[in-house]
Amino acid sequence: MCGGNDPSDRQAGIVRIFGKVRHRPSASWRQATDRAFTLIGDGRYEDAGALLTRAADLEPWLSESWFNLALLHKFRHDWEQARAAGLRAVALLDKETGAPDWWNVGIAATALQDWPLARRAWQAYGLKVPGRPRAAGGGAAAEPVGMELGSAAVRLSPEGEAEVVWGRRLDPARIEVLSIPLPSSGRRWGEVVLHDGVPHGERTTTAGHSFPVFDEIELWAPSPVPTWVVLLEAATEEDRDALEQLAADAGFAAEDWSSSVRLLCRTCSEGVMPSAEGEGEHLDPHDHSEPGHPGPLGHRTAGELWVPERECGIAAPAALVRGLLDGWVADSPGSREWRDLEEVC
Repeated sequence: MCGGNDPSDRQAGIVRIFGKVRHRPSASWRQATDRAFTLIGDGRYEDAGALLTRAADLEPWLSESWFNLALLHKFRHDWEQARAAGLRAVALLDKETGAPDWWNVGIAATALQDWPLARRAWQAYGLKVPGRPRAAGGGAAAEPVGMELGSAAVRLSPEGEAEVVWGRRLDPARIEVLSIPLPSSGRRWGEVVLHDGVPHGERTTTAGHSFPVFDEIELWAPSPVPTWVVLLEAATEEDRDALEQLAADAGFAAEDWSSSVRLLCRTCSEGVMPSAEGEGEHLDPHDHSEPGHPGPLGHRTAGELWVPERECGIAAPAALVRGLLDGWVADSPGSREWRDLEEVC
């Protein structure tokens, strides 16, 4: 008689994993797991860990047991444990590609700079990783580069004073920050942050493109470039644009925070939001800042009125920042001034 016709295989609640027959998760497993995720929601990671460890002891052949533990260790930023639990989870999978278990392994491997495992994880998930798997000379596998994942937004300090900024995706778990974050985020232009795999929200453009918003997990690579805030007197938008271009030409950045920053509630921030400003008298109903005041909490004005006083963020070394500003003024002294330069991050 074939194995598929064996009456024992037709018993309710019986499944096979790698040829091993086991019962579906017990009530004790489900209760421990449900309680653990309630505790995780309350930030009680230690108590949740004890319950998830018990669940894994009860059902060691269940991939979800180890996936849940890997998830907990990710929340705790315990990357060694996240990698170990994640590898146990993927060893029990019954599908070849696309499992979120592999994505969590990829995040843990990236955090640890375990590039051979990171490559394996992204490929097992179903992504193409270009380049040679091993560095020249047969050494350790090189960092994945050239995946061409495009631009995205990342929510810095998602559990604190969250701020969404733009960046360039280096791989599925890292973004290089290309905006100049506000000092409250504790982040700098040019830093690389590790981010989660599930987007929370989107940003859309007038051209119809949409970009995911990922939540930061932790800082992966710091930037040596400090952030400055300065008050500008820019007679026209072209004067403001000239400073941003001057900084970019020098290999750094300037950003008009008076125009680029919106204060959003959490619901709006995690939804689908347009990234461009409105036109004319139509103010964005999701913008919770105060119209008519330059600065990070109020960038809008009535109609198309340009306010010459601008609060600007600059990412540049201390030895260069004043020279940039002075050069900007020297190019058009009748329409440009700056004052109150301060290093803020």
